[in-house]
Amino acid sequence: MRLSRRQFCASAAAITGAAASATFLRAAESEGYTFNYMIASAMYGKLPVADVVAQVPKAGSSHIDIWRAPHADQREQVEKMGHDAFAALMKKHKVKLGAATIWGKPFADELRFVHKLGGRMLVTGFVPKSEPKAFLEKLKPQLAVAQELGMTVAIENHGSDFDAIRAFADVAPKEVTIALAPYHLPQDAKAIGKLIEDIAPKLGLFYAWQHGKGAMTKQPREDEILQLPGRGDLDFGPIVAALAKVKYTGFTEIFM
Repeated sequence: MRLSRRQFCASAAAITGAAASATFLRAAESEGYTFNYMIASAMYGKLPVADVVAQVPKAGSSHIDIWRAPHADQREQVEKMGHDAFAALMKKHKVKLGAATIWGKPFADELRFVHKLGGRMLVTGFVPKSEPKAFLEKLKPQLAVAQELGMTVAIENHGSDFDAIRAFADVAPKEVTIALAPYHLPQDAKAIGKLIEDIAPKLGLFYAWQHGKGAMTKQPREDEILQLPGRGDLDFGPIVAALAKVKYTGFTEIFM
């Protein structure tokens, strides 16, 4: 198969992620802890969804998180191929739909899509910096759908500090959890570990993702991969220890 440069870079990111996963796993083994990995389709850019699903078991997982444009377009590809065809594709590779990620759009219909295909979680953003009750009040109609379907909505901590995340966890209803991304926090491993302990009952998804040199500007691959665990400066030891201490059993995504 001939790959364009963009496709090659997407594949390289996934391969590099697998190497980072091995580093992350060694830290977990030192704590006697096992991760429940889920693969984010965004790690593969806009490669064909059939190729991405085939990679999931090779990456040590049985679940996929389907992303939409602009970060990826596998979710749009699923609509083109049809839900039944996508279900058959997952069955062929013994993969399950773990979640779908959607930013900046109403998510009630996406909840129904995930539920239809056997998933139980939707990921969206973002944890507010203040007034979490007002934020949740606006989401009530959509959260009612999650409650009806027995699903959870994991909300990422983009733009929020430690105290804002704790405040959100304190008032979030049972169908709302937090998708915790260290990338968006001060790179203080002990503080992040303490946060994990404090919000443990509300931790719905953990991104193994550090800031490195950031992700908002184009940069050489050797700088981009500093976002991966084991590549940049953030010590994931205290973070893994906290996950093990609270017996976190939710999904973890190696991410950049």
